Amino acid sequence: MTPFLFALCAAGANLIGALAVVRHQRREMRVIDRFIAFGAGFMISAVVLGMLPEAFTRPDAGYFVLGGYLAVHLAQHVLTPHFHFGEETHRLSAGAGMSALAGLSLHTFFDGVAIASGFLVSGRLGILLFLAVFLHKLPEGVTIASVTLAGGGGRRRALLAAGVLGLATIAGVLLTEVAEPLVRHGLAISAGVTLYVAASDLVPEFQAKRGWPVAAAFFGGGACFLATQLLLGLWVR
Repeated sequence: MTPFLFALCAAGANLIGALAVVRHQRREMRVIDRFIAFGAGFMISAVVLGMLPEAFTRPDAGYFVLGGYLAVHLAQHVLTPHFHFGEETHRLSAGAGMSALAGLSLHTFFDGVAIASGFLVSGRLGILLFLAVFLHKLPEGVTIASVTLAGGGGRRRALLAAGVLGLATIAGVLLTEVAEPLVRHGLAISAGVTLYVAASDLVPEFQAKRGWPVAAAFFGGGACFLATQLLLGLWVR
């Protein structure tokens, strides 16, 4: 199993999310809303039960986990003036779209690092982290496409922005395979990044929504991680 193929698949999900925006596919958008809650539950479980135990085999891992978490906050919520996951419905400046693309590119790069680092540990962890990445790739595509459109960009530019995010993920995989610092610390850094995206980006998007469907999606994401981990433990090493 090659991490590059999994990265290509994850990158494709960015484009699918963007297509749902530019084509105004409301039914698909409602499905993606559920993906946000489900993906958050799966990702938090992946970090706590999959990434952190492996990362903390190194005594200095905590510094890199914290660094990854803080770096995403800096990129998405300090340097970027307007950012949230999901569809943007307000008019924005063109600069807001570019800054959102820069902020998202950092964390999508570490999506690729997470996939590659997982496979360096085991095929099972690599697949689990690919699934965690894939589940929030659709909302990422929605986010960047809608922000680009809200900033006055056309449909082509919105799809191009989603493509840039996909390329950043692929670059993360390729660099992790050759860069020694990422080989050593990539899992810890990407654990901090993934934790931030799940707990600080995705959870607030549905936290105020009442009713069982969203709650069921969130807890279902955690349960799905546990079930997938168990099944992969039987079939994949």
